[in-house]
Amino acid sequence: MILVDSSVWIDYFRGEPTPQADLLDTLLGREPLAVGDLILAEVLQGFQDERDFNKARQLLLSFEVVEIGGREVALQAARNFQILRGHGITVRKTIDTLIATRCIQSGLTLLHSDKDFDPFVTHLGLRVAYQGA
Repeated sequence: MILVDSSVWIDYFRGEPTPQADLLDTLLGREPLAVGDLILAEVLQGFQDERDFNKARQLLLSFEVVEIGGREVALQAARNFQILRGHGITVRKTIDTLIATRCIQSGLTLLHSDKDFDPFVTHLGLRVAYQGA
């Protein structure tokens, strides 16, 4: 299953022609996709128009919603942060650490367009649906 990050959903809803948004468009209806609960909140809070909000909500809720946090994920996310810090990398956003950790622990592939996930691929085995240049 592919978990789609807010970085891709935002580009998709804005109509930005990124490789990841194009891949998402191709995957819709063809591959099992998931959205994280925190990602759901991040994406929907960006809509100002009620009609657009409702359309996006309807689409996003048609996918499996994955709980990103929880006790075990929080503990492992803290460990992953420390591991990366040991490699001289400081992750800027806790939410990205939680998302990457949930994907690693649950065997989910992540579709993203956020360079902050790259260290999780390199050092912790995060699987991604699109490997950018």
